[in-house]
This record gives sequence, C-alpha cells and structure tokens, in this order.
Amino acid sequence: MADLNLCSASIVGSFPHTSSKQLCESILANLQEIPAWPQLPNRNPMENMYIQFSEKLPALVINKEKQRIHFDTSGDIYPALEKFYTHFLESDIEYFRISPEYAEGLYTFTELACKSELNGLKYVKGHITGPISFGLTITDENKRAILYHDELFDAVMKNCIMKVRWQIKMLKQIHSSIIIMIDEPYLSAFGSGYISLSREQVVRHIGTIIDTIQDEGCIAGVHCCGNTDWSILIDTGTRILNFDADCYFQGITLYPAQLKKFVQNNGILAWGIIPTTERIAFVDQDEIIGDFEEKLTQLERKGLSKRELLQHSIVTPSCGLGTRTEEDSEKAMILAAKVAGILKENYSIHG
Repeated sequence: MADLNLCSASIVGSFPHTSSKQLCESILANLQEIPAWPQLPNRNPMENMYIQFSEKLPALVINKEKQRIHFDTSGDIYPALEKFYTHFLESDIEYFRISPEYAEGLYTFTELACKSELNGLKYVKGHITGPISFGLTITDENKRAILYHDELFDAVMKNCIMKVRWQIKMLKQIHSSIIIMIDEPYLSAFGSGYISLSREQVVRHIGTIIDTIQDEGCIAGVHCCGNTDWSILIDTGTRILNFDADCYFQGITLYPAQLKKFVQNNGILAWGIIPTTERIAFVDQDEIIGDFEEKLTQLERKGLSKRELLQHSIVTPSCGLGTRTEEDSEKAMILAAKVAGILKENYSIHG
C-alpha cells in the first residue's frame, strides 16, 4: 500500500437514505482520507446487495416486489450464456457496467468527488458482493444454490470480475489509488453442516476476484460481519480484513500468529468497531475508544504491537447501516472519523 501510516476511517456499504446527494456530500466531508460510495436499498430494491451486482447475468429473473432474484434453468439457457461469454471474451467492460438504477450512490459520489478538492485523500473505496455469498444465497427455480451449478456459477465469477474492472475504471476518475472490498457475509456459516464448501473453494474463488483487483493496480479487501475462519481469508491474498470488532472480536483473536504475519506483510485490519445495532443511538466516542484500546491490548498480549496495529488499521462501522435511521447511520460514520482521528493523535501516527 502506498501509505501505511493509516489509522483512517471509512464506511462499509449500505445506508437507509432514499436520496444520495446529501449523503454523498456528508461522506466526502467526514471521510476525507478513505471515502466510499453508499448502497441505498431503501431508495430502490435494485440496490439490494445481491441484485445490485447481478445485471447482465444470463437466465436471471428479478422480482422487484419481493426484492428477490433467482436463475431460471427450466428452459434453454445456452443462447443467453453465449451472449454473455461473447462480451466477456471481448473484454467489453461497458457491457458489464453497473447502471444508475442499480447504484445511484456510486454515480452521485463519483460526480461530487470529481468536483471536490478532496484534501487529504489517500484512497477511494468501492465494494462488490463476493462470489461465495452470491453463489450460496441466490438459487435456481428449484431452490438449489447457484454455487453448485457449474455453468451459471462460472458466469457469476466472470460477471464479478467484469463488474470489478468497470467499477475501478469508474472510481479512477476520482483518484488513482483504489480499494475494492469484497463483501462475504455468508462466510460466517463456513464450517457448519448447512453448506458444502471446502477451504480450497473459498481461497480459489475469492482469490480470483482479489487477483483481478490487484491486476488493475488496486488494493483488495474482504469483509465478513460475523465469525469465520480468518486464516482462510488471509490465505486468499487479501490486503485488508474487515471484521466486526464490536460483536465478534474474540473470533479474530484466535489467530494471533496469522494476524502478526499478515500485519508484518503490510496487511490492513479494518476494525468494525462502530456499532450498527440499536446501541449506536446512545454510544459516544469515549466509550468506543475505551473499547478499542482494550481490544488492542488483548492483541498486544498475543505479541502484536499496538502502534503497528493502528498504523495498519482502518476504522469502520461493524456492518452496513441500511437498517438504522438516517440520523444514526450518519452518527456512525462521523464517530468512525472522530475515533480514527483521536487515536491517530494519541499515538502520533502521521502520514
């Protein structure tokens, strides 16, 4: 990464707002080092985290009323697959664009950012729903997860690749240094008896998207908002681990050796330390800083340096904020910026 004296703040993804302009102005004003574009599922169901990145997938059926999508394999899917692969093989990035209907926040954010001075900007952050979560959540008409349909899941992978490439091109209008986070909430179920998924599959599929991001000269991260086997995600080659440090911190403390090596290799820990539960309504910055300090001390006892951890840290809300009120969601964003700023001063981290 270009600048390892981080201790910066950012956001995760969704907000409850139905209008993007005021929110994007607030994001750019408060997150001056690592701003990110917001998902607005309350504005349009097409901004649901799974629907948002599904555009152009073959054999896909969208039910706007129920805010659901599924693949219909009952007919001949091969003409649609052929069209899809023709555009993929031609590297037709514009064909795989994310339309404004699916991501108003992305377009408003980019337009406003390009008109702003953005003093102190280090990175611009984007995101995409990861292939594992998409493949296990979205099914065919028989409720079979599309991860287990070889041909259509290959299309899901390639769609993800092209959406990433297009998004990077879009965000590079703002700044040359880009972070793309891969959202993988379903990995909190990894290892349970409910899903058939190997370690090798997780590493290979997520690693493919990470390679795509890195091949574009950008930084890749993975976000999981629950407990998971963090050593697997480290093995994918990700540069950023975004974890829920508010509710699930103890899970990541089980991997001290892997975390120490990860940080020493310039990996970044994105601490989801800002609550996204009802607690956000009454929590304050002092309480969060005290909680953060105590958790840093726990990792210090396991052989990691507090200062080094903070130099390799981003402060974020624990998850998306789409289920909170507009007031509380903006409070969470502002708290992330304040907490990062105070810790940066307390530990004399400048860069």
